[in-house]
Amino acid sequence: MCILYAGGTIGMVETDEGHVPHPSLLQDYLDAMLELRRAEVPAWDLVTLSPLQDSADMVPADWVRVAEAIHERYERYDGFVVLHGTDTMAYTASALSFLLLGLAKPVVLTGAQLSLEDLRSDGREHVITSIVMAGTLPVPEVTIYFSSLLLRGNRAQKIHSDDFVAFDSGNLPPLAKAGVHIRLDEALVRPPGAGLLRSVALTSQPRVAALRVFPGMEAPLLEHALATPLDGLVLETYGAGNFPSRSDALLSAIRDAADAGVVIVNCSQCHGGAVRQARYATGMSLDRAGVTSGGDMTPEAALTKLYWLLAQGSDPGKVRAELLRNVAGELTPAVGG
Repeated sequence: MCILYAGGTIGMVETDEGHVPHPSLLQDYLDAMLELRRAEVPAWDLVTLSPLQDSADMVPADWVRVAEAIHERYERYDGFVVLHGTDTMAYTASALSFLLLGLAKPVVLTGAQLSLEDLRSDGREHVITSIVMAGTLPVPEVTIYFSSLLLRGNRAQKIHSDDFVAFDSGNLPPLAKAGVHIRLDEALVRPPGAGLLRSVALTSQPRVAALRVFPGMEAPLLEHALATPLDGLVLETYGAGNFPSRSDALLSAIRDAADAGVVIVNCSQCHGGAVRQARYATGMSLDRAGVTSGGDMTPEAALTKLYWLLAQGSDPGKVRAELLRNVAGELTPAVGG
C-alpha cells in the first residue's frame, strides 16, 4: 500500500500565520500509531509529494503531479491512499479519474477537518479506514473516503466547511459505508480497467473557467468571461439547466463564443439532479446557442473533464461529443439532454 501525502489540514500545524503543512508531522504521527502495525492492516509506505500544499493552492499541474506519482509506482503497490486537503479534493479526485484510465487498483483520497495534532482530529480514523479499504475492497476506482462514506471521486462534492460529514454525492449512493462493519455495494462499483495505465501526457494547458449564473447577471460580465483566449467554460445554471433567456445580449455572448470555438458545458447549481436542456424554454435557449448539456455531472467533474479533453489537443467538436460520453462513471448517459 502506498500513501501519497500531498498536503492539507490533516498534516498541518498552527502558526502565527494560520495553519500550514508541516513536513514531518504526518510521518511522526503515523509512525506512532500502534493501530497501523496490526496484522490486519495492509503494509504501507509513505511518500511525501513536495512541495506540500494547502489544497486551495492546487492547480491543474498538481493533478498531473499526483497522477504521475501513482503511475510511477503503480506496479509496486496493490492500492493507493492520497492524503489531500478537503477544499479541492473533489476536483483532484475527478481529475484523477480521467488521468488514470485503465485503473485496476483502488485509489482512495482522504483528509481531515482537523489536523492530526488536534485532540479531536477526524484524520486518525480516515487514515486507518482508507488504508484498510484500499487494501481489501475490490473497488478499482478513484474514490473519496470521509466520515464513514466511500464515494466515487468524480461524483463527490464538499458540502460543509465545519461539519465532520464534509462530503456527499448528490447523484450516486456511497460505494461503501464504514460502520461496525464495512459494507460494499458491489452493484455500484465499476469494473476494473485493463490495468495498463495510460501515460499522463497532456499536450497543452487550456484556459478553462467556471461561472455561476445569478439573478441580474449582465452581458458585459459574461462577454468578458468568454473572451479570447478562453477555451472552455462550465456554466453553472439554475435547476435543470435554466438560464435567463429573456436577455438577448446574454444569449448572444454565449452564441458568439460557441461559434468561435469555446466549449461551454451546462451544469446545475443544485447538489443533486441533472441538467435537462430540452425541458424548459430557458434551457432550450442554451441548446440553440451551442451549449453542451452536462447531464448529472458535478461542476467539479465537468471542469476537470473539460480541461483533460482540451489538454489532449482535441478540437471543440470532438470535445463536445466526448463530454456526453461516460468516461469514468462521472455521468449517467441516459440522463440529461
